[in-house]
Amino acid sequence: MSKKKIGFFEKYLSLWVAICIVLGILIGQFAAGSMEALSNMEIYNVNIPVAILIWLMIYPMMLQVDFSSIKNVGKRPKGIVLTLIVNWLIKPFTMAFFAWIFFSHLYSAFISPDQAGEYIAGAILLGAAPCTAMVFVWSYLTDGDPNYTLVQVSVNDLIILVAFVPIVGLLLGITNISIPYNTLIASIIVFVLIPLIAGYITNKILIKTRGESWFKNVFLPKFKPVSIIALLLTLILLFAFQGKNIIENPLIILLVAIPLIIQTYFIFFIGWFGGRLLKLPHNISCPAALIGASNFFELAVAVAIALFGLNSPAAMVTVVGVLVEVPVMLSLVRIANKWKY
Repeated sequence: MSKKKIGFFEKYLSLWVAICIVLGILIGQFAAGSMEALSNMEIYNVNIPVAILIWLMIYPMMLQVDFSSIKNVGKRPKGIVLTLIVNWLIKPFTMAFFAWIFFSHLYSAFISPDQAGEYIAGAILLGAAPCTAMVFVWSYLTDGDPNYTLVQVSVNDLIILVAFVPIVGLLLGITNISIPYNTLIASIIVFVLIPLIAGYITNKILIKTRGESWFKNVFLPKFKPVSIIALLLTLILLFAFQGKNIIENPLIILLVAIPLIIQTYFIFFIGWFGGRLLKLPHNISCPAALIGASNFFELAVAVAIALFGLNSPAAMVTVVGVLVEVPVMLSLVRIANKWKY
């Protein structure tokens, strides 16, 4: 059998992110006036160019969600139960805990208490948003059951609609950060509900008119780069606005990455050994563990910008989440394949 490979864009996502960091910082330094004009293009505290780019990030992945697959949940419920427990009862709280330990205590010599609160908020947004798109790649690379992975992702997308706001609100409240619930709810509507409905309608129309084979093998592969390109353009804008902060504190990216990486491995092992404890087959427990370990970083970036602004430490944390996602997840893919049972 030929060795399974990750797509070109996905494989080198961390490299593209690193390039975008450099480009963004350079643009921020040499085109500060233009960046300021872009940053002022807002409606209800939401930056219009960034909002458009984020919508273009999220919509393509929502095209893959097939909610008709949810009718199969009852056939093998253990995998779904494991996914839901890890994603919604464990992951957000361990992410908040690790962020609190590092940003409020271990990094207290480098980060002020006010900044620490926003860094923790960014981590909470990542922790409360389980992966919806890249998990299909991780599942493929570990011989996961593609149909069951689709069910797991679809269920999580529905849960996000009702659980994301209260969990984020609860954890932000614990950290004494004021919570603009109107903005939080509006973000879920704009960046999850509307793309989800649009993706579902597009999915049904195209499959009905052109066939499922054309949709999966022709349309989706051609449309996928839209999401990656929109992500990279968003990162350039973010780092153009964040450039001054990074130059003044060049270690900040490394400091932010450490608790995010620890959290990723910690959640994967909880999901992995939870699957073994439940006696789930590898092709179901492995995607369940990988869904919890990875993040819906597009949503986290969008909400961080809407709640705290483009220049905020919270937005910085979500962007660093994108930077570390691929290399860390690829290492977990290797572990999962080595431990295949």
